[in-house]
Amino acid sequence: MTIARLPLFPLNSVLFPGLVLPLNVFEERYRAMMRELLKTPEEEPRRFAVVAIRDGHEVAPAEPGMPDQTALPQRGPAAGFGPDPIRAFHGVGCVADAATIRERADGTFEVLATGTTRVRLLSVDASGAFLTAELEELPEEQGEEAGPLAEGVLRAFRQYQKRLAGARERSLATGADLPDEPPVVSYLVAAAMMLDTPTKQRLLQAPDTASRLRDELKLLRSETAIIRNLPSLPASDLTRSPTSLN
Repeated sequence: MTIARLPLFPLNSVLFPGLVLPLNVFEERYRAMMRELLKTPEEEPRRFAVVAIRDGHEVAPAEPGMPDQTALPQRGPAAGFGPDPIRAFHGVGCVADAATIRERADGTFEVLATGTTRVRLLSVDASGAFLTAELEELPEEQGEEAGPLAEGVLRAFRQYQKRLAGARERSLATGADLPDEPPVVSYLVAAAMMLDTPTKQRLLQAPDTASRLRDELKLLRSETAIIRNLPSLPASDLTRSPTSLN
């Protein structure tokens, strides 16, 4: 297995290989990360790892009683993640390759990256200006019957799109241009479905493509049935999902 050490960018969402990740970077620890990545020559990949935060850990820890209004906010690379940051993150993440890192006049950054490879989180280092992590690359095995499963998932996903379009009272693309490679299908559908972070994380860390596709097929059928049986549900309720602070 390939072991690497990369900057770590925790988010309240899951990044999948092949998916584009736009970021608005304003916290100092992540701004320091982007400044460091800009030191990498343009011809080399500017890589960092994205991991999902467990259950909204990126907040000050709760304590009994009234909050102390005089207390200073936590600062530093591990602020909000507790004394052992690795426990605040899911164990499988995704490497991101930053195609664009643009610094604004106010010192914040506009970043456009793409997910590339799944990785397992082995350790987290908070000794620098930003978090870094030791990571183990996870190969993507296709598993048995990945091809037929991908075809079934694409059919179910198109039905899901149609039902969702009806619930939103607008039309969606037909999906005729969707890919047919099983791993790509599995990641695209996982990213496109309106699922909570724990469910998306489960799909990311599936043992192989076929297992992920089987899980998605069940989820698509279930979600499509729910949408079909709730035609009067406001679109804002159907589309509500956690958002990232960055």
